Amino acid sequence: MKAILQDEYGSADVLRYMEIPVPVVGDDEVLVRVRAAGVDPGVWHYMTGLPTAGRLGLGLRRPRVPVRGSDVAGVVEAVGRNVRKFKAGDEVFGVAASGSYAEFAKAKENRLVPKPDGVSFEQAAATPVSGMTALQGLRDRGRVEEGQRVLVFGAAGGIGHMIVQLARGYGAEVTGVARESKLDFVRSLGASTEVTGPYDLIMDTAGNRPIKELRPLLTPSGTLVIVGGEGGKGRFLGGFERSLRAYAMSPLIRQRLKPVMSLPKLADLEALARFLADGTLRPVIDRTFALDAAPDAIRYLNSGAARGKVVVTVTPA
Repeated sequence: MKAILQDEYGSADVLRYMEIPVPVVGDDEVLVRVRAAGVDPGVWHYMTGLPTAGRLGLGLRRPRVPVRGSDVAGVVEAVGRNVRKFKAGDEVFGVAASGSYAEFAKAKENRLVPKPDGVSFEQAAATPVSGMTALQGLRDRGRVEEGQRVLVFGAAGGIGHMIVQLARGYGAEVTGVARESKLDFVRSLGASTEVTGPYDLIMDTAGNRPIKELRPLLTPSGTLVIVGGEGGKGRFLGGFERSLRAYAMSPLIRQRLKPVMSLPKLADLEALARFLADGTLRPVIDRTFALDAAPDAIRYLNSGAARGKVVVTVTPA
């Protein structure tokens, strides 16, 4: 099969479009013929080596492995002997165990759900990682409630535009902050773009504002949820330095400061499938790229120009 591989850490220039064997599924795994794969910031982190080697990871050698795309949507090709939930021919989406920038990817049975009718493979592939991050941050950490005022920083991004939609689905009044050139897009999602405050809940996906600048926008007992660590300016930990500060400050003040790092959960994938099916969530696809152009897709996402999600598509054989 064709796949995107890398054998060293670095920029998208280290990625290669190559022929490799089709993955062999284990007893509890599903082999998916990939139709689309989402692009999220985690792909860039794994590509550069930042999660394991820090900034010094650039240029280090590593075993030649498929690029670690996680979001996947496609058609079941084969199943392991213990799999009961799926069969060949089923349309599914979820989180891949092997790199999803490939013609085939394997996934655990409990990391896939059926793709709803009427939802494209591209929309389904855009959903899992960003959708679970949005849902867990908004519902579990933010405890969003009907009638609350919610402010979303980075509202035009892959995670941010899903937070806007989900918050509106929970009955919240939503305001979005984004680049001037993207404000029309944010308004098209049903959010206001006029920041008036105070807010019951702030969801910050942008990662570049100090906590001391965000707290005055909250009610005295409001909640700030810090999503990931993109764009932060901490000397050693980038945006994650804010998360540590939030943990340290939260017990000392009335406002709740809650960092969130998403984990894949079957129940949340099932919830996202329901939101896709009933129209509460409609991932917006900014651009799609063919499999052999996956490095360009990663570059485009990292440029910050995207509105919504970027997706890699695989032409069915």
